[in-house]
Amino acid sequence: MTDSTQDAGMDPDKFVTVGKFLEPVNAQMAKGMLESAGIECFLQGENANSLLALAFRARLLVHKQDEETAREILGEAVGELTGDELTEQERHELEAGDDKG
Repeated sequence: MTDSTQDAGMDPDKFVTVGKFLEPVNAQMAKGMLESAGIECFLQGENANSLLALAFRARLLVHKQDEETAREILGEAVGELTGDELTEQERHELEAGDDKG
């Protein structure tokens, strides 16, 4: 199988995190922004806070090949929608991308 995404080193099944959110409603708003732009995305751990409030962050994931576009669309909105400050490690993860697909 040799298509352009594999030739470019892009695995279409690889996902990266483009946002982390404490509040599920904020995660849904960011997800809606991407979906309205035609970018396939999903939330991971969005209901975890129902177990222990504000203990977990929902992660917004997109296909690796959509990462740059998704980050452009979200822009500063991710920082505003997270509802709190990211830790240094979380900021580094978001800036560097997420290789744990």
